[in-house]
Amino acid sequence: MAERFGVLWFPGWPVTAWALAEAEDDSAPVAVLVANRVSSCSTAALAEGVLPGQRRREAQSRCPQLRVIAADEARDARCFEPVVAAVERLAPGVQVIRPGLCALRLRGLASYLGSELEAAETLLEAVATEVGIISGRFGIADGLFAAIQAARAGDPVLRVLPGGSPAFLAPLPVARLGRPELAELLPRLGVRTLGEFAALPVPAVRERFGSEGLRLHTLAGGTDPQHLQPRQPPPELTATLSFEPPLEVIEQVAFSAKATTEEFIGRLTAAGLALTEVRIELVSEAGEVIVRNWLAATVFDAAAVIDRIRWQLQAASGGQLSSPLARLRLEPLTTDEAAHHVPGLFGLGPDERVHHVLSRVQSLVGPDQVVTVRLSGGRWLAERQQLVAWGDRPAAAARREEPWPGMVPDPLPGSVFIEPKPVQLLTASGRPVRVDDRGRVTDPPVTLGLGQRTVPVIGWAGPWPVSERAWDPQRARRADRFQVVDGEGTGWLLFTDAEGCWAEARYD
Repeated sequence: MAERFGVLWFPGWPVTAWALAEAEDDSAPVAVLVANRVSSCSTAALAEGVLPGQRRREAQSRCPQLRVIAADEARDARCFEPVVAAVERLAPGVQVIRPGLCALRLRGLASYLGSELEAAETLLEAVATEVGIISGRFGIADGLFAAIQAARAGDPVLRVLPGGSPAFLAPLPVARLGRPELAELLPRLGVRTLGEFAALPVPAVRERFGSEGLRLHTLAGGTDPQHLQPRQPPPELTATLSFEPPLEVIEQVAFSAKATTEEFIGRLTAAGLALTEVRIELVSEAGEVIVRNWLAATVFDAAAVIDRIRWQLQAASGGQLSSPLARLRLEPLTTDEAAHHVPGLFGLGPDERVHHVLSRVQSLVGPDQVVTVRLSGGRWLAERQQLVAWGDRPAAAARREEPWPGMVPDPLPGSVFIEPKPVQLLTASGRPVRVDDRGRVTDPPVTLGLGQRTVPVIGWAGPWPVSERAWDPQRARRADRFQVVDGEGTGWLLFTDAEGCWAEARYD
């Protein structure tokens, strides 16, 4: 008896995965592009005449409101994992052919439920209930290829009777074989359907198309030699700990979580993984949820994870829990191959010592009190300094590579004032230096007032206009920059605006 296959297919899966990942609505016209061609599109886009394979310009001409998104294979696979998990809970031994398409043996589940149709409907219902996807289609046939074609025709379930695969496949076009060159050549030879291709003599197919053509000839005839290759489910790497009774003291939580955390890190190590980013979820007895993602400067060990648990509780409660803690959950967000983090013969050198020293200081003064500086984009020097807590991932910042008209060129000043300091840039008559509508100074600067003292100006350059957000009256800003050298040999970066003159930075 031929092996019976069940295939679960989700049309336009890349669009569905994007909608799941971004919490967007996939009922609107949406298309996923690969190499400037449509690879997948939503039902609404299909209704407007958008088809896979079309160029971007043609697709947008057919549907002007089409939303175009980039392909992301990692996103497709990540979002398909919950679907596979829902299927595996009922029918273990699933083979993922590609994201959005998986196959399984139906015999066990069908015997338990009473029929293949009942098994298919149960699996579709499980995916709809657990994942919230109702667009799935199910195909049942003797071979894997025939089951895939049945899934494409199912609405939502199509069952091909045992022994009926050749007759089911016969009227389908040769393009279903998935070989564009063959789909273009065979119709020229008068062969347009799978049945006509299967009727060709085997020696003639072998002579004209070789071993690959002979394999496709076998598929077209409904004799599929492929066997199911069940995937190995990934190990469960998350860790959950419930506190009975709930704990109120932070140190009690840290002590109780020690064994669970060590086991959590041990499972990752056994899988050959090094933890570089972890999500810690804390749930209080009152139902309050405290979640934070922590990034390691190198990799996490158990002690480092326990430190993060303690810091997260301290930051949320000021050192004392407002409600007893009922549950702790640890989830690895980012991992790396453990082999990439094996110490050399003499350790990791200065980097390792720096990491241990800063981590130790961080454990004493708090996670946000040890910071590093990163340079981002911007017109103003103060906004270009981004302070990042040691071990944290920098927040999204303005890109330095972008053009920033009015930005100070290199060499940059040595001291940047977070808040500009008020100064007085004065002319020979003792009046403030002004810039007219054409960007020229009314009179050259002669003295610079720095608080209680005044120093002469021995050199200056400018003005250079800085204008931003002119379209937004609430956020618009207009200023003129000067570089000034005073009589003591100190260089200053100044700017004037409607409120006065200010020192932005000093050249040390």
